[in-house]
Amino acid sequence: MTTISSTPLGRRSLLKMGSALAAAAAFGGAARADDAAKPEAGLPSLKGKTIAISVAGTDHFFDLKAYQAQVETVKELGGTPIGLDAGRNDKTLVSQLQTLVTQKPDAVIQTLGTLSVVDPWLKKLRQAGIPVFSVDLPSTNVINTATSDNFSLGAQLALQLVSDIGGKGNVVVFNGFSGVPVCEIRYTQLRNVLKYYPEVKIIQPELRDVIPNTVQDAYAQITALLSKYPDKGSISAIWSAWDIPQLGATQALIAAGRSEILTYGVDGTPEVLALVKDPKAPAGAVAAQQPSVIGRQAVLNLARYLNGDTTLPSQTFLPAVIANKKNAAEVQKQLGQA
Repeated sequence: MTTISSTPLGRRSLLKMGSALAAAAAFGGAARADDAAKPEAGLPSLKGKTIAISVAGTDHFFDLKAYQAQVETVKELGGTPIGLDAGRNDKTLVSQLQTLVTQKPDAVIQTLGTLSVVDPWLKKLRQAGIPVFSVDLPSTNVINTATSDNFSLGAQLALQLVSDIGGKGNVVVFNGFSGVPVCEIRYTQLRNVLKYYPEVKIIQPELRDVIPNTVQDAYAQITALLSKYPDKGSISAIWSAWDIPQLGATQALIAAGRSEILTYGVDGTPEVLALVKDPKAPAGAVAAQQPSVIGRQAVLNLARYLNGDTTLPSQTFLPAVIANKKNAAEVQKQLGQA
């Protein structure tokens, strides 16, 4: 049981708490990550089963690794995977799900997507009697979602940011994908944390990240913004719900010589993790997920269900690790990126 103190906390106490939580998340999460990656005994079979693996796109590190892990695990368990990559096109994504309704595979896994676009078709799949699972897409129309605990990692990343900037300063926020549940959760957690740090302000208007050309667009937006805020100290940090905008923003800061501004994001793309590791680069931290582990877990959950397991939770959370300047090299090793 956790005891909540009635003594008011000052900014210094909150900062210490934020640093402690971020550090605990990094080392505690890293230990759990190793456990999650261990091979399991008595894996369920998918022999004779056809599994459709639908993904919003594979141009991003997380999406690609999760997708590849699903395909490999279906094969490992004796099943036949059908890979469907929508190439970041909503019309293509809807079309491939619509096709699956009539093709009737034994099960479907959907990886990411805008919920308002995808959910009606997940419902149609469910109504057609096809079991639906997902990666990073919680929905009432799926049996189970394999995902990171975005509530926890969102709060931990925000606490890391606040701690790094000393509890005060102006923060630039990329907020272009509120329709993607995991991005919305991370953004909401940022807002929840900042309520307790009134000296941290989000610069308005918030920026919108885009797909495709995310790196180039983030680079251009930050370069333009820096001209409006030329004085050092006028911006303290840049936050994004995933780390491809973080990559473009960090590159823009390096080009402009504004290394006093720190960037934050989520996923653990190798290029970003390398920048976090670099003591001279203005990448403050990244919440490094385990896309291969998450993708594999989605297939294992599906296989258990098809083999009669009715005890699956609605969501299976896999650990993420907050990688910062102090532990980035170790996180690289743990994630196989060293």
